[in-house]
Amino acid sequence: MRPASADVLSDTLAAINPDMMILFGALGGMCAFAITTAAVLIRHRRQSADLTEALEKEKSDLKFRVDRLEAMLNTDEQRVIVWTGNGAMPQIWGILPDKSGVPRPPAQLLAFGSWLTAKCAGDLERHLDMLFRSGETFSTTLKTRTGSYVEAHGRTTGGAVVLRLRDLTGERQMQAELAARNAKISGELHMLHSLLDAMPAPAWQRDAEGNLIWANQAYAEAVEMPNAEQVIQDGTAFLDAAARTAMAVQRDEDGCFNARIPIVACGERCVFEVTDVNANVGGAGIAVDISEMEQARKELNRAEDFHGRTLDQLAAAVAIYGSDRKLQFYNAAFRQLWDLDPAFLESRPEDGAVLDALRAARKLPEQADYRVWRNKMLESYQSLEAKENWWHLPDGRTLRVIANPHSQGGVTYIYENVTEQLDLESRYNALARVQGETLDNLSEAVAVFGSDGKLRLWNPAFGKIWRLEEDQLAELPHVKEVVSACTLNDVEKEAWEQLAGNVTGLLDNRTQKVSRLERHNGDVLDYATVPLPDGGTLVTFVDVTDSVNVERALVEKNEALEQADQIKNAFIQHVSYELRSPLTNIIGFAQLLSDPKFGDLSDKQSEYADYIQSSSSALLAIINDILDLATLDAGIMELDLGEVDVASTVSAAVEGLKDRIAEARITLQTHVPSDIGNMIADEKRLRQVLFNLISNAVRYSEPDGVVDVTCARENDTVSFVVKDHGYGIPAEILTQVFNRFVGHDTGARRQGAGLGLAIVKSFVELHGGTVDIVSLEGTGTTVTCTFPARPDLADQDAAE
Repeated sequence: MRPASADVLSDTLAAINPDMMILFGALGGMCAFAITTAAVLIRHRRQSADLTEALEKEKSDLKFRVDRLEAMLNTDEQRVIVWTGNGAMPQIWGILPDKSGVPRPPAQLLAFGSWLTAKCAGDLERHLDMLFRSGETFSTTLKTRTGSYVEAHGRTTGGAVVLRLRDLTGERQMQAELAARNAKISGELHMLHSLLDAMPAPAWQRDAEGNLIWANQAYAEAVEMPNAEQVIQDGTAFLDAAARTAMAVQRDEDGCFNARIPIVACGERCVFEVTDVNANVGGAGIAVDISEMEQARKELNRAEDFHGRTLDQLAAAVAIYGSDRKLQFYNAAFRQLWDLDPAFLESRPEDGAVLDALRAARKLPEQADYRVWRNKMLESYQSLEAKENWWHLPDGRTLRVIANPHSQGGVTYIYENVTEQLDLESRYNALARVQGETLDNLSEAVAVFGSDGKLRLWNPAFGKIWRLEEDQLAELPHVKEVVSACTLNDVEKEAWEQLAGNVTGLLDNRTQKVSRLERHNGDVLDYATVPLPDGGTLVTFVDVTDSVNVERALVEKNEALEQADQIKNAFIQHVSYELRSPLTNIIGFAQLLSDPKFGDLSDKQSEYADYIQSSSSALLAIINDILDLATLDAGIMELDLGEVDVASTVSAAVEGLKDRIAEARITLQTHVPSDIGNMIADEKRLRQVLFNLISNAVRYSEPDGVVDVTCARENDTVSFVVKDHGYGIPAEILTQVFNRFVGHDTGARRQGAGLGLAIVKSFVELHGGTVDIVSLEGTGTTVTCTFPARPDLADQDAAE
């Protein structure tokens, strides 16, 4: 019997068609491939495990070797920087001691400029750039900012760039330092030679033996050689023998020589400032042409001297301070203004010290806080603009102080004494106010017209006289408008047109014009036009109506007085002449009666006859005096000048008064020098003068009194002094004694007509002399008459 599963399989197979057979075949192939692949994978995995184990072992070996190499790199005193070129950060190994100046942090290490000098950092960057681009290796010594030296080597290996930094120690450090110093010195020497070659001043260098080893092109040009090499080859000297001798003698202890020496260079004589330094290794020098500077210095000195002398002539005080705030210059006015010690000023004190000295002398304005004020004054040194201050000094002066800062530093102070200016301004303003008030209160009308003919100034009297309103004048009318407003008749119009012509005239020589105007209402005005310097014209009007009326009255009165005076003089002359004839007869008959030839008279009759004679003589003298005065008033008296013996004239005058002197019991003392000499005068009038003076002195003297007559000659004058010791003349009468018919009675005997001194004064002045009288009551009177010895010479001197 067959199993059930077999049956089932048979049934299943019977039911499978060809497509199913193909599908099952494919599935079988796939299973076979999977089994084969799994077997291969298992074998490959076994091989991969073996390879991995070998690689791990190789990795461990390599890591051990790398760690050992890193340990070796880190133990050596160097730092290695490797750039692999894949853009990653470079790898850094190794360390350097802190004294090397190389930082340990990688970021700071790669910033080369932070720990290397600027030049070395630039050189390293340039070398690395060449290494990266062209693989050019380098080896150099770098200086750190700490002053140590580091050796740098750069190369390429295996496509990487390697930079190794090593610290130099010992001899290598010294060699590096010496090499750097040598390079630096060589560079500096080359730079110095290049600089000197570019300079126009001759420069040279010598060795220890004094031989020329270097010179610049200016040296060759100065000695007229083609180039410096030829100069060194020939050893041509720039300095002459005298200059070299002076150089050898005048060197200081350090071997330096500096002097200004005249030297012939390029065929011209110039002044050079030569500086030469000598040492054990050689020497060097340079000569700077200062000819132009010397000329400029001389010109500057002359200019400073000229400016100093100019500033010394200024009335304003000037002081100049330098940028160091020290006094550089001051003029004579500054020294005189502050009266400071010259030694103190010559010591060049600071500005603040000068202010302190002036404050100590109480010559500065009083300040509540002097320190603040002083600091404010010194701010001018930091200022850019001039500052002006006003100082009111304790002594009453006022100064205008201008502080002008210099562009190069320093300040120039100008002290201007404006005391008088302020005083003048004050007085001018006060005067202007006074003049304004005076002008406004003048009764005289004043108006000022400008050069354009318009009214510029007027006072109230002007508007009042011409009846012009203030508003009308405030419009500053033209003179023609004023003319039309002021003229009411033809006379006024003519006067105003003439006045307007003077105001608006274009004459080259304008002159002042004065005239008179009679107005329609009877008023009389005096007007004047005065040209002013600014082209204007001053016009004044004065109301002289009252004055004209008074003048007319006075003229009429004067004419009447003159007529009366003429009548008086004629009457006096007529009466005098009419009185003289009968008086002469009376005197003659009295003398006949007294003459014994015509018969004897009784005592009483003789006494009466003497009275008639004395009275007639006195009356005749009065009449003669009146006639003389009338002649003087008429101006027709003439002097009969001639040589006069002074002593004889005095004696004659005294002789004529002998009887009167004896009657009055007066002692007359004459003091006439023997050498008094002669003088030119009218002898008759001179004797009349002395007669009247002595007569007055006798009349006003007490009995038994003394009268002194003194003559003296001094220079070209002769003086006569008559002095009595009587009662004197009262002060209220003394000023009138020379007037006519003025007498002074002190007793019955002391009377007179009051004509004597008037005659004396008239005759003395007619001779060109003077009369002086001095009198005190109870003491006496002294009359002094002074005559010119030669009137003709006196008249000539007076004319000159």
